[in-house]
Amino acid sequence: MRMKNKKTKLSQSFQRWLLILVVIAFLATTAFLWLIQTRLSHNNAVSLLELNLSDVRQDIIDASDAHLLKLARSIADDLNAMESIDSACLPALVTQYDVTEINVIDENGFIFATTYPDFLHYDMRSGAQSGQFMVLLSGEEEYVQSYQPVSYDASISRKYGGVTLQNGGFVQVGYGAERFQRDIDEFVVGVTRNRHVGAGGCIIIVDEEWNIVSDRHGNEGKNLDVTGIWIDTAAVPENQVFSAEVYGQDCYCMYKTTEGYRIVAVMPQSEAALSRNVSVGVTTAMQIVVFAALFIMIFVLVKRLVVNSIYQINDSLSAITQGNLETVVNVRSHVEFDDLSNDINTTVETLKRYIADAAARIDAELAFAKAIQHSSLPSVFPPYPGRKEFDIHAAMFTAKEVGGDFYDFYFVDEDTLAFLVADVSGKGIPAAMFMMQSKTLLKSCAESGMSVEQVFITANKKLCEGNDAGMFVTAWMGLLNVKTGHMTFANAGHNPPLLRRADGSFEFLKVRAGFVLAGMEDIRYRANELQLSPGDTLYLYTDGVTEATDTGENLYGDARLRSLLNRQQGAGAKDICEAVKSDVDAFVGEAEQFDDITMLCLTYHGEVAR
Repeated sequence: MRMKNKKTKLSQSFQRWLLILVVIAFLATTAFLWLIQTRLSHNNAVSLLELNLSDVRQDIIDASDAHLLKLARSIADDLNAMESIDSACLPALVTQYDVTEINVIDENGFIFATTYPDFLHYDMRSGAQSGQFMVLLSGEEEYVQSYQPVSYDASISRKYGGVTLQNGGFVQVGYGAERFQRDIDEFVVGVTRNRHVGAGGCIIIVDEEWNIVSDRHGNEGKNLDVTGIWIDTAAVPENQVFSAEVYGQDCYCMYKTTEGYRIVAVMPQSEAALSRNVSVGVTTAMQIVVFAALFIMIFVLVKRLVVNSIYQINDSLSAITQGNLETVVNVRSHVEFDDLSNDINTTVETLKRYIADAAARIDAELAFAKAIQHSSLPSVFPPYPGRKEFDIHAAMFTAKEVGGDFYDFYFVDEDTLAFLVADVSGKGIPAAMFMMQSKTLLKSCAESGMSVEQVFITANKKLCEGNDAGMFVTAWMGLLNVKTGHMTFANAGHNPPLLRRADGSFEFLKVRAGFVLAGMEDIRYRANELQLSPGDTLYLYTDGVTEATDTGENLYGDARLRSLLNRQQGAGAKDICEAVKSDVDAFVGEAEQFDDITMLCLTYHGEVAR
């Protein structure tokens, strides 16, 4: 009977491979355990020896530098107190401070006073060793060299320090091995006598002749070989571990040379191997190795059987979420992924149908809403062909299909023209709905004969009622007697308009603005008065004009708007509005419009004989 070709389930494959890999990991960690622990304990011992050698070496260098600089500062103070400096005054200082050599260098780097006549007029820059002191002529106040053979005689070791002088130049002080060791031997003994390397190790310090300077067992003055250590420097270089029987105990040793001393670090081998023999340490190391190996192997296995397929599905889903609904998921490695791919593809097909239907409905509804909103605003210009007392033009450009800005103008009686510009917080459909409510309220109040401040007070009260969304409106409204030119106006948190007198230029009409509409109940608003003369022009706008932003995040701004308006001498209201919109578009360039742009321009001509 022929078996059907079935796909393997993911759970079965994972279980079988995981068992094989765990067994392999266990055998491998068991085989390498002894080697790893032995190597680890040796490396720890080496690190501990190196650390202690470095610490003691630095302590000796620091002490040596401090002693020499102290002498150099004292000598510099004495030289600064002298009226003149020459070689004759230096021997007394050499005797007083028990140093080996004093050289005084001028600001050009030449020795002009010295305890060594052969060095007189020597250019410090000419030697590698002496040239290092030139930093004292470049801003440094003190400099000290390590203990080393002098350049003119390799058999003589000396340490030099330098300190700048008040009148320029610096003094260089050197002292030899005898004074050097006498100064810091006491310090060396103090820093090393009680220092431990690990629990049972120690530090031994010897001089250049291998005589012990500091030793925990009290063998100072004796040769190093009394400890059981014998070092052939040709065969055993510095910083290399070697074994020796020190005071009857097998030890790891390492040495380092500094400042005329040799520092020897000693650590018992039994202590170095202690960690290898501690069961807790072995168990911890085993667990780390085993679990690390298991983690890596399980990760590789899961990645091969599961993660790669998931990545393929995620890549397809990522393309779908980014809008590419034509993507097809095609992961068929196991039954589970095969079913998942089919389900995703079916879901995407259903989603595409829903999106297409919804998009069509939304487009139609937005187009209808836009038409309704624009039809509610005056759009025929000139609006009153029979009225020659003024010229008015307005325009609104929404950032989305519908917006929150609006303008309006209408006669509230035979000779009084109401006009306003307003800006609702937010954008889109919610702002458009609140805009229609605000526009209707303001017009209703104005046509009832209220004063301009009472219009705002009443409208504010009604807009606050049920305003759970927390929306608000900024508005500027004026009532103009077209026969006399007398105008009353109020500002509810809106941008100040610009006014140009017939014989002047545009200036911002800045008065104290009241609070926004719908922001807080029981707000009082104040009316302001203005007398217009024939030829005066008033320009109202929303912040979508001045806050228009280019691709570099720069704002259009008040100054640019005022400058453009002042260039429109003799232009009509329509031409002014069109000029502003064109300039804003040119400024913004390729940047997206993020706010509604609304403007209204009124030029007063005065009463004209009919």
